[in-house]
Amino acid sequence: MNADNAACSLSADSQYVELAVEVFAMLADATRVRIILALRDGEMAVGALADVVGKSPAAVSQHLAKMRLARMVSTRQEGTKVLYRLANEHARQLVVDAVFQAEHALGGEPAHHRRDRKAAS
Repeated sequence: MNADNAACSLSADSQYVELAVEVFAMLADATRVRIILALRDGEMAVGALADVVGKSPAAVSQHLAKMRLARMVSTRQEGTKVLYRLANEHARQLVVDAVFQAEHALGGEPAHHRRDRKAAS
């Protein structure tokens, strides 16, 4: 376990704590969380993302620009279309875990535990 902490800089005095706080600040926006959830299955263009998250393409573009600067999303050009995708799996996992934590906050048995139990059967 200590090897994990050393390899991943997970100690309380890690130099990455402040950067981790910036990651949480970037994710402290419902539209950005929805964008990450929409992108977890693959690439999407701004217009399609706007439809999924219920915001204007201009608003989604602004969020994507910030997320791109934070290296949470990356782009690929396809003709005249720009496709966005998650830069890595970490932002997706943070959002999934946050949604699961939110399910716990509601009390009762969270939906993700029911799915886990059915999968084990």
